[in-house]
Amino acid sequence: MSFEYSYKNVKISVITGDITKLEVDAIVNPANSMLIMGGGVAGAIKRVGGKEIEDEAIKSAPAPVGKAIVTKAGKLKAKYVIHAPTMEKPAMQTTADNVKLAMRAALNCAEHLDLESVAFPGMGTGVGGLNLEEASKIMMKQIKNHIDMRTSLKEIVLVGFSDELTFAFKHAINKVLVER
Repeated sequence: MSFEYSYKNVKISVITGDITKLEVDAIVNPANSMLIMGGGVAGAIKRVGGKEIEDEAIKSAPAPVGKAIVTKAGKLKAKYVIHAPTMEKPAMQTTADNVKLAMRAALNCAEHLDLESVAFPGMGTGVGGLNLEEASKIMMKQIKNHIDMRTSLKEIVLVGFSDELTFAFKHAINKVLVER
């Protein structure tokens, strides 16, 4: 399942798939503050991109929720990995507010790097335990706010690990950007 929507000249794509296979300027890792890349999206990034991504990230630890750090992307097709903590310790539950802060930090980091394309997984939807609909809506509101303030980004890709998450992303676009 895939879906595209354009908002103020920024293409927002929604796909079901593997974020580690995308050729974008940066992919976002919904990290923990220790920047240890164990399971979920972080573990997949480390497995595909190499341990050097985690080694570089850990040099900046601890990174509080609300701050994002960038590393090179190792063997990934992306140029960078933006590590945006959604929780303090590995495998913790997260909150809606943490996802909001992590999204804002990741988008600001992408802006600071003058990137044109960035891919996000479901922030807080894995071990973080947030409801897919709630997390998707929070993510979309932050994307809208960011684009409304002007952005270098030309494309944002939302990557669902399941059709359910992809559907939640599509629903959030309809609720936040289309139905205003």
